[in-house]
Amino acid sequence: MEALKGVRILDMTHVQAGPTCSQLLAWMGADVIKFENPQGDATRGQLRDVPNADSLYFTMLNCNKRSITVNMKSAEGKQVFVDLLKKCDIVMENFGPGVLDRFGFSWEEIHRVNPKIVMGSIKGFGSTGPYAEFKAYENVAQAMGGAMSTTGIPDGPPFVTGAQIGDSGTGLHLAIGLLAALRQAERTGQGQYVEVAMMDGVMNLCRVKFRDHQRLTRGDMPEYSVPTYKDMGDVPRAGNDSGGGQLGNAIHCKPHGANDWLYIVVQEAVWVALARRIGPDIHIPDLATDPRFATIGERRKNQQLMWTLINKFAENYTKRELMAILNPIDVPCGPIMSTSDLATDEHVRGRDMYVELDHPQRGKWFNVGMPIKLSASPAKIERSPLLGEHTDEVLKSVLGYDEAKISAMKSAGAFAAPPKKAA
Repeated sequence: MEALKGVRILDMTHVQAGPTCSQLLAWMGADVIKFENPQGDATRGQLRDVPNADSLYFTMLNCNKRSITVNMKSAEGKQVFVDLLKKCDIVMENFGPGVLDRFGFSWEEIHRVNPKIVMGSIKGFGSTGPYAEFKAYENVAQAMGGAMSTTGIPDGPPFVTGAQIGDSGTGLHLAIGLLAALRQAERTGQGQYVEVAMMDGVMNLCRVKFRDHQRLTRGDMPEYSVPTYKDMGDVPRAGNDSGGGQLGNAIHCKPHGANDWLYIVVQEAVWVALARRIGPDIHIPDLATDPRFATIGERRKNQQLMWTLINKFAENYTKRELMAILNPIDVPCGPIMSTSDLATDEHVRGRDMYVELDHPQRGKWFNVGMPIKLSASPAKIERSPLLGEHTDEVLKSVLGYDEAKISAMKSAGAFAAPPKKAA
């Protein structure tokens, strides 16, 4: 039995942040009804790689959902929305500020229609504060949440990260909030409004940088590879530093291509074994007792030299060969995995993290799998829905409409945009 079997979600979200959340909940067994306008989620046509087929942008974020198209500009369409609110446990949206209110559906009205329903809302900067009306975007959230200022090489420009911490990261935060609110609604009979701002979510993921921001009021941070000092103010960009008390860095391996790197963490406990292994090969047999590296304090002061010596050792090995040398002596390390590496990796495939699916328009394609493994209710991943594929099914099975009512509502324009008038 699926973990969320019996939970029904009315999903009005689009693009990435909201669909990430609802897809995870669908993979855990919730019945997610994707509520689309007659034109559909904009990502169906964005970055399209197969003509006349839903894009990978859409298909990879909307698995296991049912799609219904509704024209909210018609009275009949609004009635469908109201009827679905009464049948759902959660409603989700990530429209711009005030969009639902203009349709006549503020949170207060939704709560009146169904007092037990939980409403999830994603905003760029929240519904309160000076930034509330600003438009957000993945990289804008990274910029304003603290990620960009602390990412990049010293004395270089700030960088965004390739991980979608603004969009998908916010979706993860919303999923947690919705499940907590759902649990409370089951206990009290009252739903609530759950809001996650993209900026807030990024700040939460930058927690260790705010740790360091406060440490700088008391002294320097010796584990950083760049100079730091008391009251310097901002946490600096520090390249591939580990971000923790232990020293870490990416080491270039042969054949020295773009992704021929191994990330290594030199924990205090492993230094002696590591030094004994690499020392003879780089003609420093007493590296383990070298006073420049004998204590973690000395290694921090001389870390640039330490990384140079480790890089010299790594020149003779591929990233996988070096990993095979370091793992037996308990040195934490991992190869920089490219998208091609991951798409063909035995470990990834074995954990169902890159799953092949079939789509009636685009054919075979791959989706990233379910990262949350539930022992008693493993996820079964199914393809994304075609636009409006389940409209009739939802109207009948969820709302109990009969054929005559559905036909009449179709004629009234409840599920499609009205035809354009001739010029």
